[in-house]
Amino acid sequence: MAASGDTVSYGIPSALQNPAYRPPGVFYFVHHFGGGWNARPRHALTKAMLPHFSIVSEDLRVEISQRGAELQRIVTPDGHDLLWDGDPAFWTGRAPLLFPIVGELNEGHYRYAGRNYAMRKHGFARKSQFDVVEQRTDRVTLRLVDTPKTHDIYPFEFILDVTHSIDGATLSTEAVVTNTGTKTMPTSFGFHPALRWPLPFGGARADHKITFPQDEPADIRRIDDDGLLLGPSSPTPVDGQVLLVDDALFVDDAVIFDQLNSRSLRYGAAGYPIIRADFPAMPLLGVWTKPGAGYVCIEPWQGHADPDGFTGDIRDKPGVILIQPGDERRFAMSLTLER
Repeated sequence: MAASGDTVSYGIPSALQNPAYRPPGVFYFVHHFGGGWNARPRHALTKAMLPHFSIVSEDLRVEISQRGAELQRIVTPDGHDLLWDGDPAFWTGRAPLLFPIVGELNEGHYRYAGRNYAMRKHGFARKSQFDVVEQRTDRVTLRLVDTPKTHDIYPFEFILDVTHSIDGATLSTEAVVTNTGTKTMPTSFGFHPALRWPLPFGGARADHKITFPQDEPADIRRIDDDGLLLGPSSPTPVDGQVLLVDDALFVDDAVIFDQLNSRSLRYGAAGYPIIRADFPAMPLLGVWTKPGAGYVCIEPWQGHADPDGFTGDIRDKPGVILIQPGDERRFAMSLTLER
């Protein structure tokens, strides 16, 4: 990690010369240095002062917040932002990372080894300040480590490393959860990126759809008014491989696929650029928005909300994985802009 007085280096591909493609509030002196591009902010920002980090390629610029290691913007060279802007009139999130739980807990707490622990929906990582492990032109790694404060609500020792990287038009996020303690650690993890609906390429909102590579005939699941998981009693809204995105789908909150055949999907309107999402090792998928909002969330999960009526130990909860001392578990998702 750079010292507090180090200047910030960004890769400067030719596309970054478009002002719409630069991080806001940063003015560059650009010069060629050592075979790469080095950009020094004119007002001498330092890493310690920056609330966000930027990574870039010729096809995308991505901004990431140190708070929650959360994506803030995904911008094309012509200034199209693919990610929701966090408008508080609907939802202040953009792409939170869900750890160490996904969804709500029954009565707001879970049980472990005979004791109750309170935790808010989706866990604490999304509200936590991460440390910087590495920053390059096209990648940044941020780290969250357990503290005495986290032990009050999650009595385990861990490291959570999150790496965001760009290769051309593909943005990849990998999260590595390591159990650094001496006892088996129950864990869930989820991605929650909110993509613009409609995407900013001209396709009508009503024409947006999600297309899976395989048929998805299994019933879906819903949550109740307390956010707890109901049984698989709702017929799938997928017609073969196609899910039409419509506000009416989300009147009862998220559409949850827990018997998913596919591990990727394409989202957008026919005849316009689309986004492909890949989530190779994530067994569940949530799709969610608030009716009338300008986003749709594509949410691959390992784990889910407590089933309605569940009161058992968290180690016995469906969807929870157990990480042994010294072991790690990796979770990955990528978004690719296809033109």
